[in-house]
Amino acid sequence: MKLSREQAAGRVMVALDYPDAKAAERLIEELKGIPCYMKVGMQLFYAAGPSFVESLKKRGYYVFLDVKMHDIPNTVKGGANSVTRLGVDMFNVHAAGGTAMMEAALEGVEQAMIAGGTKPSVIAVTQLTSTSQEVLNEQIGITGSVESAVLRYAELAKAAGLNGVVASPSEVVAIKEACGVAFQTVTPGIRPVGAALNDQSRIMTPSDALRQGTDFMVIGRPITASPNPRAALESIIEELTQA
Repeated sequence: MKLSREQAAGRVMVALDYPDAKAAERLIEELKGIPCYMKVGMQLFYAAGPSFVESLKKRGYYVFLDVKMHDIPNTVKGGANSVTRLGVDMFNVHAAGGTAMMEAALEGVEQAMIAGGTKPSVIAVTQLTSTSQEVLNEQIGITGSVESAVLRYAELAKAAGLNGVVASPSEVVAIKEACGVAFQTVTPGIRPVGAALNDQSRIMTPSDALRQGTDFMVIGRPITASPNPRAALESIIEELTQA
């Protein structure tokens, strides 16, 4: 079944990789009215703070807070509680932190939910899309293939009760087979045809990622660095409706 324009827009998470709120606001204004997710990463969150996330929610946006929590379980539990109270729709932790840490994140969410509000999806980072085979084996110290490491972390995340994982689009099929179609996949490394690769190692076009079965695709520089960000996003949405 083909996606409607609204459904296709809802699969796109625009990466607000900006140094401050003022720079991000210019893009948000340009994209006004397009029903996509906004992804707030570490640089912007550290600079603009929780109030920026709250402002996005007040304007009706879905927000993925990409801060990749990775600490002892009790600290992650507290962090999860805090961001849930902000009203984010999704946030992530590092699967490398282990099962106890991931379960603690869910405990933090549940505690925050006592006060009411929307329950966010909690997803785990498996391996960064900048991680090559060489980096995985020789620098991180994990043997085997990147895909096997990703699958292992995905299975741990599912066992811990998380909603899904961040992974490259090339790993979506294997993750869905191992963890079920309802287990969410959020895929960075999406590059429209002709876009620069930048620092991504494992990439795919939007339409190909959709065909792999991914739930959400994070797209940053092909939109944010475009001379016409709105046209760039509209082109991606059109591509997805035709996939």
